Amino acid sequence: MLTLSGAKSAAASAARGRHFRFNWPLLALAALALSGCMPATTQIAAADPADPAAKVAPVGYRSTIAPYTSLRPATPAPWRERNESVAPQPKQDR
Repeated sequence: MLTLSGAKSAAASAARGRHFRFNWPLLALAALALSGCMPATTQIAAADPADPAAKVAPVGYRSTIAPYTSLRPATPAPWRERNESVAPQPKQDR
């Protein structure tokens, strides 16, 4: 079926003269596919990361748990003294 329509269009083209029918979607697809092969032509704003002589910021170490101090083991104390130290004091005005 496809060859039959191709033969008909070729015969029609020959009858009209040597007119070439251009396929614009095919051209657009080829241009889009080949554009991925082109190198980038824009200027790099900062230093090139592939350049071994590029200046970089110094690297330092900072611990994420540096201010932490362990609170265990706590010194044991008698439970009654601990409870009395945090209990509310009774009012003396009666």
